[in-house]
Amino acid sequence: MGVKKVTGFLIGFLVLFPLCSHSQPSKLFRTIGPSIDPRDLRVLQIEMTPDPAREGQLLRFYATISNLSHFSGWASIFIKDRDEVITAAHDVLLRPAYNRIVFPETNYRFFRYEHCFIVEVDIERTRRPVDLVKEFCCRRTAYGWTLAPIAVGPFFVEDLEMFPDPIYPGQEVRFRLRLRNEGPPIHANIRIQDRDQVVAQLTNALLHRSYADYHFPYSRYPFQRFDHCFTVLVDVERTLYRADSVREFCARPLGWTLRP
Repeated sequence: MGVKKVTGFLIGFLVLFPLCSHSQPSKLFRTIGPSIDPRDLRVLQIEMTPDPAREGQLLRFYATISNLSHFSGWASIFIKDRDEVITAAHDVLLRPAYNRIVFPETNYRFFRYEHCFIVEVDIERTRRPVDLVKEFCCRRTAYGWTLAPIAVGPFFVEDLEMFPDPIYPGQEVRFRLRLRNEGPPIHANIRIQDRDQVVAQLTNALLHRSYADYHFPYSRYPFQRFDHCFTVLVDVERTLYRADSVREFCARPLGWTLRP
């Protein structure tokens, strides 16, 4: 009788074991073989839809991650804005070579002018940052926030006036600039420079497509040389673009004047 019980138990175990082994293949697989080293991962691309995104829209992110190792492994991937998680994809199988990760929709709200993302990976309950091949920043434009490169200019100075004109030593001066933007609308800082010196500056101006007049605040720029020839620079994301001019704008004495 004891032999029959042992035999029945063995038969039952042999029947149930393959069923259990097939019911949870992923968990068994994850415990076999070497794990991925986060240093072997690179974020090649981050995308979002819609792009550009307007206030209140649901967002979906995509990431392309390269795995430079010869191993596959399971991980959770997090896209973060500073210390805040925007979206996360869990139980992702990262294979050698390229992996495109589709993240669930998120209602994350952009509120700053610029949001630069970082990516973290959680492998075996250890979370670490992943190297980015470049900076991925979502910037605000006239059409919404976008991850796409922002097209800039070209810019043309159609007219430059100063008040008063002529100006005498010690007087405050104010400039009016007529600037044409042949690129898409963009927020930028505008500088008027005399050689390497900033004469006047306008911050966070909206440059519409087409031309517009921009009025600069008063300044006490010292007119000292025989002539002061001005250039206009447009500062977009800390990159300076020189605006071409239809003519040279130089202030010359007696009493410095910009009038032809």
